[in-house]
Amino acid sequence: MKLRSLVVIAAVWTLPTFAQELVVYKIVAKDGKLEPALIEVPAGKRFKLEVANEGTTAVEFESKDLKQEKVVAPGAKASLSINALKSGEYKFFDEFHESTAKGKIIAK
Repeated sequence: MKLRSLVVIAAVWTLPTFAQELVVYKIVAKDGKLEPALIEVPAGKRFKLEVANEGTTAVEFESKDLKQEKVVAPGAKASLSINALKSGEYKFFDEFHESTAKGKIIAK
């Protein structure tokens, strides 16, 4: 029985780690702008976006390209998990300040 337990433990120990930490890219929303306006990510890898609202009004982070939408209250943060992207450009914006708060993610 002990031998079986050791074999199971050894097998689990040598498995590749599938639950790896995702790289986090931070976006700050403030005064009708999103910073940075350009984010470069590796194509084919999942990642997270953290949207921090440092302004005094709510923002709505939205990306039709990424199929993501999230309202973030003043002083709050939101985290979005993004599936692996193909190479290309993916636009995002703050729907509440659409004329001034725009950006894009470039997957290479």
